[in-house]
Amino acid sequence: MNTVNLREAKACLSALVEAAGRGEATIITRHGRATAMLVPVDAGRRLYEPDKPSFADFLLSFPGPVNIERDSRPLREVDR
Repeated sequence: MNTVNLREAKACLSALVEAAGRGEATIITRHGRATAMLVPVDAGRRLYEPDKPSFADFLLSFPGPVNIERDSRPLREVDR
């Protein structure tokens, strides 16, 4: 795995993209700390599956209405 700083990545972005196309990942650092990673598309798709439903999609797919009866008793008293 190749590691370059941000300035080098800006200067040779085309070469880094070509390397990613060949299956090579590159870590990009800023001030000596790993900040980003340029990876091949297949590796990125394994990490971020675009067709994977979200939790909200799961909840919205519920097939029917929810009938919940409300408790009609008065609310409790609260000391202030």
